[in-house]
Amino acid sequence: MAVCIAVIAKENYPLYIRSVPTENELKFHYTVHTSLDVVDEKISAMGKALVDQRELYLGLLYPTEDYKVYGYVTNSRVKFVMVVDSSNTALRDNEIRSMFRKLHNSYTDIMCNPFYNPGDRIHSRAFDNMVNSMMMQVC
Repeated sequence: MAVCIAVIAKENYPLYIRSVPTENELKFHYTVHTSLDVVDEKISAMGKALVDQRELYLGLLYPTEDYKVYGYVTNSRVKFVMVVDSSNTALRDNEIRSMFRKLHNSYTDIMCNPFYNPGDRIHSRAFDNMVNSMMMQVC
């Protein structure tokens, strides 16, 4: 089960963070922000190949005792981070990849909104509903 989904701006500040158990929200914020170092390492390791690459899925960033953290980066260097419960062994890599594609498509829809200023926090019911459905779908 996905327990936290975050959208992080190019400058590494959160545009959107949603976590399911709200009592551990601060823990998930910390987990997301610590994963940004791993994301930056993977991006710099790919170098210029990342610009030419069509698949921007970074894969498993790091596992913890209770959770696994996955990452995805867009061409504009916006980062998506997903924290998944480690007890869910049925969740495969291609399912995580498709969840990130859905998240990216929904983010693109927000960017196409003429009333959204790029860099502002995301306040969209449609985006919230899509994230909630992704979190419930994985359960």
